[in-house]
Parts: sequence; structure tokens; C-alpha cells
Amino acid sequence: MPDFRLYNTLARREESFAPQDGHTVRMYTCGPTVYNPAHLGNFRTFLFEDLLRRTIKLAGWNVYQVMNITDVDDKIIRRAHEAGTTIGQITQPITDTFQRDREYLRIEPAEVYPKATEHIGDMIALVQRLMEKELAYQAEDESVYFAIARFPAYGRLSRLDTRVLRPGARVAADDYNKEDVRDFALWKAAKPEDERAHAAWDSPWGRGRPGWHLECSAMAKRYLGDTLDIHAGGVDLIFPHHEDEIAQSEGANGVPLSRFWCHGEFLLTDGEKMAKRVGNVMDVAHLREAGIGAAALRHFMFSVRYRQQLNLTEDALEASQRAVRRVGELAERLTTAEAGTEALANAADDLERDAKAALFDDLNAPQAMAALFEFIRRANAELDQGGSNLAALERARSAFALINGVLDIVPDQPAVDAALRSWVEAQLAEREQARARRDFATADAIRKLLEVRGISIEDGPRGTRWKKVR
Repeated sequence: MPDFRLYNTLARREESFAPQDGHTVRMYTCGPTVYNPAHLGNFRTFLFEDLLRRTIKLAGWNVYQVMNITDVDDKIIRRAHEAGTTIGQITQPITDTFQRDREYLRIEPAEVYPKATEHIGDMIALVQRLMEKELAYQAEDESVYFAIARFPAYGRLSRLDTRVLRPGARVAADDYNKEDVRDFALWKAAKPEDERAHAAWDSPWGRGRPGWHLECSAMAKRYLGDTLDIHAGGVDLIFPHHEDEIAQSEGANGVPLSRFWCHGEFLLTDGEKMAKRVGNVMDVAHLREAGIGAAALRHFMFSVRYRQQLNLTEDALEASQRAVRRVGELAERLTTAEAGTEALANAADDLERDAKAALFDDLNAPQAMAALFEFIRRANAELDQGGSNLAALERARSAFALINGVLDIVPDQPAVDAALRSWVEAQLAEREQARARRDFATADAIRKLLEVRGISIEDGPRGTRWKKVR
């Protein structure tokens, strides 16, 4: 097997990775909280996880991925309360939008998308286990809290000093009936608005609902067991979410929650983290409206390594659109070519070797794309030569498909209707006649007319090829 290296946040270094059983990588990735459509900052994380998933398969292993759908939390309940409806009526349309957006961006589906509201029993069982081990307690407000002081390992992932730790997310600082202001809620006692929103369930501690962190611990255990191979998410989840998951899961199960922790960095707009509160949010609907396809966004997202911040600009997206056009042109040439040269096969060998080495080095997508574009340069030069080696062409097709199968940056071809096709072919015939009589002014005018209609043409030894590019 290859030397596959990943940066492990827990260890703060790159480490060699292989699945514990040698065959299947059991991976949990934190999914969307479905009160608003996921924005491109969220999708940067989901695309990094897609790259990880595909690279694992490139290395020869299987993947069993679980991505949760958080369909009950404070924001969802607040949204339901404002709308005078239930949490299910808020979350289901947003969940459907997430899946459509995921498909648009060519993100491979996880094996399981568990919803929090469908796993309340698993969550209650986990809290009971923590109560039995005296790592949790019920406070005067009838909510159940995790006792951080009784779990000495707390803070290992985030490297926080627990002596000066502020209260965990989604826990009110003025909640003085807790044993320790740092303690976080496992089970929240129901309030009237929870009941009205259908966000409350029976439990041994009374009516209530799960804490945000508890949901992932319970669902990870349900589908992947006590110890995962990889737990992934954005850097904003390291604390408190993943830190609290570790405390709950390891406190209850007595074994490490995950062998590797992998985190992707923020997507910025104008130098600021993309966030709804900042008002700089762009989502997949904006991409569609702007005519930006999945290939261009994937190229843009993979142009910087996943552990580095990435700044979203219009110029960068336009550059990615131009770049993937080149990828698409080579894909078409490889499809229509009849044979190649020995040098084309050599270029394919270099592509596969160099791209794999980059991807297996902590998902170095920019280096893998550099190898792909070097292959495009060399392949175009060899295809211009013609050649008669059918095996070389097949080798080039195979290597290109293998690496693009991870990056997935060949753009979709715009649809061409019969009327447009007939018009283009008539224009090209007229242009060919103009060139034959050396009327180059007319030939150039026809080329410009075609460009205005979004048609790109390329003259070659076998005639003129055309395609719709927008």
C-alpha cells in the first residue's frame, strides 16, 4: 500500500495513515445544520472531505462515510418559533437543498446521512452511560451537564488551558446552577418554545432535547463503533464541538474516539471569514445564477491546500473557469483522437506518478493539479504530432481519467440544440469557402460571429472542430 500521509490535528503533525482493519476507512464528517442553505464556506469543508474520500479510494481502500444532518438545535428552534411552525417544516426543505447543492458540486454521497431527530434513543443511552460513570449530572434547571473537571484529558485536541476556559458554545454564561461554568449541556430541559416546535422528547431526566455536541457522538458510535479511523470537519469545530465530542465519547466508551482528526481551513471573502453574521455569504444558488459550474469551483477550492485559508474573488473564479476549459478541451481531444505516440504514454506515466505522490502527501491538490496541467501541455503537443500508437492513447486516457476521478474538474458541455448545430455548420462551411478563396477578412468575421454566440473553433489537420463554451 502507498505511504499515505495526513495531518493529524490531535498530534499536530503529519502521520502515515492506513485504515485500522486494512480495508475500509470508517470516517465521520460533520454535516450541515439545516436552518439555512449551506454557503460556500461550508462547502469548502465538504469539498475537502470529498477530496479526502476520493484520495482514500485512489489509494486502494474502501470508504464508509457518515455525515450527520443536524435537524434540531437552538437556531432551528428559534427559526421555527419565529415562523410559528415545527422544526421538521424548517429543516426538510433545507436538507433537500443541501443534497441538490451537493450533487451540483459533484460531491460524492456519504454512505449514511443520519438525522439527529431520528437518533434520540442513542443519545439518551450515551447520557445514561455518562451518568453511571459520574461524568455527568442533572442540575437544578433539570438539564444534564458534562462535568469537565472529572475528565482530566479535556482540552487535548484544541490545546486549551482548561483553567481559563470560557463556557462552551450554546451554554449561557449566567447559568449559575451548574457545578462549573465550563460544563456543557448534554440534555437540555424543554422550554415552552421547544414543545411548540416539536423539539422535545421524553427522557429519564424529564422532557428535553439533546445538546449539539451529543448528537454527533451518539450517531458516530451507532454507525462506526467506538473508535473511528478519521473524524473530519472545519477548523471552527475543533473547539468546542470536537473537544466536547471527545469528552463525551471517550468518557462513556473508555477508548479513543478517532485515530485521526482532520480539519479544513476557512474560505474568506475580501479577507474575512465567510459567515452569515458578516453578511458576505455566497451559496450554490449564486453560483448557478452566475453560470459558474462545479468544475470551476472545484478547481478554485483545490488551488490552495485544505489547511490554508483561501480568499474568494471574482478574478480567481474567472481564472478557474479558464483553467477548466483547458481540461475539458484535452478530455475532448483524448476522446476523439485515433492514436498517440510513445511520448504521450510517458507523459501519462508521469502524470499518474506525480499526482498520486502529491495527493498521498496530505492531499496536496495544488501539486496534483500542476501535474495534470503539465500533462495537458505535453499531451496536446503529442496529439498535434498524430502518431499511430493505440496503446499510448489508451494509456493517456486511463491516467487522465484516474486523476480527474479524484479532482473532477472536467466542465460540463453546454447543451447544443439542432437549430444551433445547423447554423454553426453552415457558418463553418461559408468560412471554409472564404479561406479557400483567400478572403481572410470574411473568414475572421465569421469566427468573431461564432465567438459572440459562445462557439469556440479550432483549425487542425483534420479540419475545423467547434464546441459551445457558454
